[in-house]
Amino acid sequence: MMAAMATMLMAACTSDNNNDSENLVAQVNVQVADFAVSTEGIASRAVQSAAEYTNVKAITLAFFHADGTVALQTTQLRADDSTYDTFGSFSVTLPYGDYTMMVMGYGSETPVVINSMTDVAFSEDRVREMLTFTRSVSIRTETIDLSATLNRIVARLGVVSTDGRPANAPKVRLTVSKGGKTFNPMTGLSLTDTGFANEVELTSAVDAVSRTQAYLFLASDEETMDVTIETLDTSDNVLFSKTVTNVPFQRNRMTLLTGSMYSPSSPTAGSFLFETSWLDDTNINF
Repeated sequence: MMAAMATMLMAACTSDNNNDSENLVAQVNVQVADFAVSTEGIASRAVQSAAEYTNVKAITLAFFHADGTVALQTTQLRADDSTYDTFGSFSVTLPYGDYTMMVMGYGSETPVVINSMTDVAFSEDRVREMLTFTRSVSIRTETIDLSATLNRIVARLGVVSTDGRPANAPKVRLTVSKGGKTFNPMTGLSLTDTGFANEVELTSAVDAVSRTQAYLFLASDEETMDVTIETLDTSDNVLFSKTVTNVPFQRNRMTLLTGSMYSPSSPTAGSFLFETSWLDDTNINF
């Protein structure tokens, strides 16, 4: 299980001596201080700084006007130090007014696409780690200090084989029957619930067991769906296919499927056991 927190300090500290507040401009400083991370299978939490928590490859800060239009949007990329002085520290200028502030920390090195305040997507084909925070902000005083918690809003699927990977099987396709790739940061829920497929390159050695994973956004905090695991050859032909039915998922939790991937289906293929406690990973044998 993994959980994450970010502490942010915001200060609005300058004015132009004009008594008309509509003409006042504030310097807004946002500090993403740390993440609280839960190790898989362990309920206790350990705090890491934004710099230490390397699963977050980018942080996007955005402010929206009351009508939903973007007032300001900026992104820091961990791998590009020209985008920041200190990773997780932002200093921006905004006119006095009322805004919705959105902060997203995620596992892609390409900035997310903000279509609107309620519609965000990864520009890459795959869903990645995603932690978000939103709140209303009124900038009308000389100094404002804010603290906030970023929550992980994705569910994670892990697949571990019990048999060795053959040489002619370089990747797998993981298909979920529900969930989606785009999400609403205001709710943390998927904008669709029709499922999707991810092709994942296998990095394990030939004849060794393989480990793969995929992230997804859920349409509710918990969902049950089918997962199809297809082993592909170099031409994307399906060598082996297994479907595990009624697999439980929950946001901020990993569901781990373990079973034979590189052999023909047996009469019992698709049967599984699962741990119902969400304090730890959900482990399923198929």
